[in-house]
Amino acid sequence: MGTAKTQGDLWSVAASDWALFQEPMHDPLFEAMLNVANVGKFTNLLDAGCGGGSASMLASERGAQVSGLDAAEGLIKVARERVPEGDFRVGDIQELPYADNQFDAVIAPNSLQYAEDTVTALRELRRVCKANGRVVIGLFAEAEKVEFRHIFKAMAGTLPESPKGGGPFALSAHGILETLVEEAGLNVIDVNHVDCPFEYPDFETFWRGNVAAGPSQSIIRVVGADKLKSALQRAVEPYLTTKGPIEIGPNYFKYIVAI
Repeated sequence: MGTAKTQGDLWSVAASDWALFQEPMHDPLFEAMLNVANVGKFTNLLDAGCGGGSASMLASERGAQVSGLDAAEGLIKVARERVPEGDFRVGDIQELPYADNQFDAVIAPNSLQYAEDTVTALRELRRVCKANGRVVIGLFAEAEKVEFRHIFKAMAGTLPESPKGGGPFALSAHGILETLVEEAGLNVIDVNHVDCPFEYPDFETFWRGNVAAGPSQSIIRVVGADKLKSALQRAVEPYLTTKGPIEIGPNYFKYIVAI
């Protein structure tokens, strides 16, 4: 759980800010994933990488029986407060603490890209899902379909060296995740996209929501908060509206349905 612990520590620093200001902007993705997973009344659902519980909350409102897992203890605390009837645990997506064939449906929104071994994580998602259930994975679409890529570029530009790996788009290019899903023994039955516009009333809300993310916290440990904040203030200038709010979009996410 080395990588999971590292991610968990980073995402726990400002978990409440992430859950309040940034996570709910992904609701269109969460709703789309719940729809294709056929989540409704009495569905036994696993939200793998549940964060602060936004998707779990939407599932619970549909009448689902929700279990959630995340590496960040701080986010799990928020999820438990939001969905007190849910079963939320701190853990590693590569070592799920559940029985074989336990869930009717499994969703993994914006979490798989943080797994150290993607195929192992996918096999775990399949293992805990019933044979007639669906596994749905969601993450950023190809970089050119995501306006927020300019914000990510500004953040990376504060570092003394370019970050290793593919960053937030490591699994996003066409065919990459689909191939890994098949390698893990699942069959892809659908791939679709949904737009999640990111809108903020002011820069301070933008800052609090985005600096709460694990990658932002990792950058702060290298360059400090002041340098990152200055870079982001410049980066959001093109997205300021005449009325003051910040509007960044479109930001397309893709979700893959597998069995």
